[in-house]
Amino acid sequence: MAEELLQERFDGVLLLTMNRPEVLNALGMDMMWQMVQALQAAATDPEIGCVVLTGAGRGFSAGGDMKARASGLRPPPATPEAGADELLGRMECSRLLHEMPKPTIAMWNGVAAGAGMSLALACDMRIAGESARMTTAFANMGFSGDFGGHYFLARLVGPAKARELYFTCAKLGSAELEKLGLVNRLVPDDRLREETLALARQLGQGPRVAWRYMKRNMKVAEEGTLAEALQAEAFGMMRCRETEDHKEALRAFVEKRPPVFKGR
Repeated sequence: MAEELLQERFDGVLLLTMNRPEVLNALGMDMMWQMVQALQAAATDPEIGCVVLTGAGRGFSAGGDMKARASGLRPPPATPEAGADELLGRMECSRLLHEMPKPTIAMWNGVAAGAGMSLALACDMRIAGESARMTTAFANMGFSGDFGGHYFLARLVGPAKARELYFTCAKLGSAELEKLGLVNRLVPDDRLREETLALARQLGQGPRVAWRYMKRNMKVAEEGTLAEALQAEAFGMMRCRETEDHKEALRAFVEKRPPVFKGR
């Protein structure tokens, strides 16, 4: 049986590919737990400077595996509380993509729906092909939504538009995704991998200590006060000025050459 989550490492990049193309990469239980483990490992791996998430075949991810749920083969949780605890464990994927101390990129091919949408929005950046499309989808299945989609969508498009998209399950094409600011770059499908991985390689070879504090600063800026943001920035700057990467950048500036970062 094919692996449900493919992992490739190169040039400081970890590329994770959801590999259930026959069901548009619906998020099965095994895939989700494998993703949690892969992201946990990447978060502390000094050789990884950037993580890319994508889907095999013609779609990013259709979200939850409704066929598996409808089959009744998987027993329901003993209580709603037990089910919520188990779901929270799998939703750790979203937290890690958003908060791990290094950049994350969604390489958005085709549809991202429901929890698949949430995973794409959890990443720091989204590079989308022209075939990219999105729908919240949850209401159509009588669900409220999971994997942090409410948190990410409201911050990206504003609370009113996020409510509309959740209530209506509107289907957005790539042009609408770009207009709403849900993707950072829109590229031809046949250049999606090339352009996404070029950016990922650039970030993967970057100053990894600085990435850590940039991510921390962004989280404080999103959720805290100005005073807290200034304090976080001050601490991060003082920490980064002691790194080998900063000292190498100073030498490179004087010598008029690109710096070679080592991530320390």
